[in-house]
Amino acid sequence: MSIHSIHIENFKSIRDSGPVRIRPLNVLIGPNGAGKSNFIAFFKFLNMLFQEQLQNHIARKGRSDGFMYFGRQSKYIAGKIVFTNDEDKISNRYRFKMEPDQANSLFFTEEYSDYNMQTRISNSVSWSNKPINFGGTTETKLHDVAYSKRTEFLKDFFQSFKVFHFHDTSDSSKLKGFCNATDYESLVEDGSNLPAFLYRMKETSPKHFKMLEFTIKSIAPFIDSLYLQPDKINPNQIELRWKEKGYDNYFNAYSLSDGTLRFICLCALLMQPEPPSTIIIDEPELGLHPAAINKLSAMIKSASEFAQIIISTQSTNLLDQFNPEDILVVEREHDQTVFKRLSEEELGEWLDGYTISELWRKNVLGGRP
Repeated sequence: MSIHSIHIENFKSIRDSGPVRIRPLNVLIGPNGAGKSNFIAFFKFLNMLFQEQLQNHIARKGRSDGFMYFGRQSKYIAGKIVFTNDEDKISNRYRFKMEPDQANSLFFTEEYSDYNMQTRISNSVSWSNKPINFGGTTETKLHDVAYSKRTEFLKDFFQSFKVFHFHDTSDSSKLKGFCNATDYESLVEDGSNLPAFLYRMKETSPKHFKMLEFTIKSIAPFIDSLYLQPDKINPNQIELRWKEKGYDNYFNAYSLSDGTLRFICLCALLMQPEPPSTIIIDEPELGLHPAAINKLSAMIKSASEFAQIIISTQSTNLLDQFNPEDILVVEREHDQTVFKRLSEEELGEWLDGYTISELWRKNVLGGRP
């Protein structure tokens, strides 16, 4: 099962997105402030919703005024996600509506988990509307549905709606220190459990780990190997260590450049043996050498065979590695965010003489200030 489309209303700068088609690859481009981050933030909103942490998330991020289009004057936030089955037929739908309360928070007025009654017999759509929440609650009722088959599939999707950003590589970054050696179930959003996650991959999926290590060394040829073992004095802790080629010395993450450390994180995320259903990355190219960006695009394409990838980028080098249909142009029109999927057919002869990034610079694609 995969996401077919998402429809967002009154969320931050997005007044009404209309149905935004989600393909295996989705590369968001646009000027600063256009709404790329707000589109990605909506997936985080859904993740918090499913984890029943929505009220904490709202309180930390500016209450309801910080989430609603022009504040509470828009009166509600709504979202709709349509899914397709393994035969690429529209099969299920999740939708909700929330309104602000007097405490400047949000509560549900509607929540549905619908299914398409025509899925097995045709390509048409006839929704069976199934309410799971009749309103008045501040957290989802997804976990209370008696017939779990109707909502169980949402678990993998909503749990995977994490927004990965490996931007903090400062000396105080959690990326560079020790982490719990058993915190390896899944890579967390800031990569702070990277050593444990790689350790698990090394022990349980050695072929994938060897491929990951080979990819890292192709960008950082000074690395002979990664050393991942729990600390001998404190076995509950583990850190990322590596051996330099031609020497017996072992170094930790503090001895890696910012770009190399971020690239290792991206390799772990995109080359894991069992990727999540959706992978969302905010500006993955940050601090990477052009050669590493080429490797990154190859990893993204490969991962898109098993997961739906959503990334935002400002990199012209990265953009040129993708097809027009992979690209979503994000712009602000009439004080709201709008989305446009590119098409090779619509670009026509432009592609005979120019690259995608050149057309972006010329503002043929849109997405410029």
